[in-house]
Amino acid sequence: MTGGAQGIGKTIAEEFQKQGALICSIDKQPGVYFTGDLAQQDTLEKFAQKVITEYGHVDYLINNALPLMKGIDNCSYEEFNYALKVGVTAPFYLAKLFQPYFLKELPLSIFHLPVTV
Repeated sequence: MTGGAQGIGKTIAEEFQKQGALICSIDKQPGVYFTGDLAQQDTLEKFAQKVITEYGHVDYLINNALPLMKGIDNCSYEEFNYALKVGVTAPFYLAKLFQPYFLKELPLSIFHLPVTV
């Protein structure tokens, strides 16, 4: 799960845990399974490797990280590109990295929830 340290992501993680799920969450904020910047390719690769090494498979991929909270008037070109990396590139790349490890017995489940206000 991306963006599981607070807010909706934290609540989703808690609800899955109540049902017995093990949550491997990545966030820039500490206190989750893996702390790192989703905009960095090497961070995504290290996260995926850790998940696969420790668990061997993935049941669900939940993309919840909030890419940016700025309007067009206040967002620079660099900030917009960062938001694309977090909100578009990272979910794509994580799906690509985890694709061989999704359980074949279950239908593929990828949820994409990021919302920018």
